[in-house]
Amino acid sequence: MTGELGTDEELAEGSRLHRLRHSRATVWVTMLVASVASLVASFVLSIDALRLAEDPSADLGCNINAVISCGTVANSWQSSLLGFPNAFLGLITEPVVITLAVASLAGIRFPRWFMLAAQVVYTVGLAFAYWLFYEAMFDIGALCPWCLLVTLATTLVFFEMTYVNIRDANLYLPRRVQAGLVAMVRSNLDLVLVVAWILVLVLAVVLKYGEALFA
Repeated sequence: MTGELGTDEELAEGSRLHRLRHSRATVWVTMLVASVASLVASFVLSIDALRLAEDPSADLGCNINAVISCGTVANSWQSSLLGFPNAFLGLITEPVVITLAVASLAGIRFPRWFMLAAQVVYTVGLAFAYWLFYEAMFDIGALCPWCLLVTLATTLVFFEMTYVNIRDANLYLPRRVQAGLVAMVRSNLDLVLVVAWILVLVLAVVLKYGEALFA
């Protein structure tokens, strides 16, 4: 009896967690929190970019050591790829994501074409964020904590947006592909994937720089 009761309780708890994961509130709140965090990081990076424009040798608050150095990253050509600080892009795009999340929490459903367009644009943004991460890791040789926060937030928003678009069939995929992806998200494999992905990123940073991170 005790064993059966324990099993029933575990199943009930698992069911509650499953419902929480797949509730609209969880998805959109996660996206909202991540986009707000990215907006804050973009704001700080924008201020730092203006300070460095006035004085390239300015000592920024996140210049901790040779590896954790916002100044080194901000003074690289990659930080202004389009001719202006990349952080300005975050100031433009993140409010759009915040608006999308808030409106969706209020019960507004956007057209399929709009959500598909949002997915495409954010996928480009994700690719850009990871290009910058790669450049910081292997070319610049320094990491910026605020940039890492943007990368993490962008990853979370991307996965949540993809989840929504798979769930709501917004991607205009072939029926069999759509069914397979729906089965994947219902079984929480997408959640496993994003957790594993973030752990791989952390491991990559630790393996690359090791003790130099804390020197």
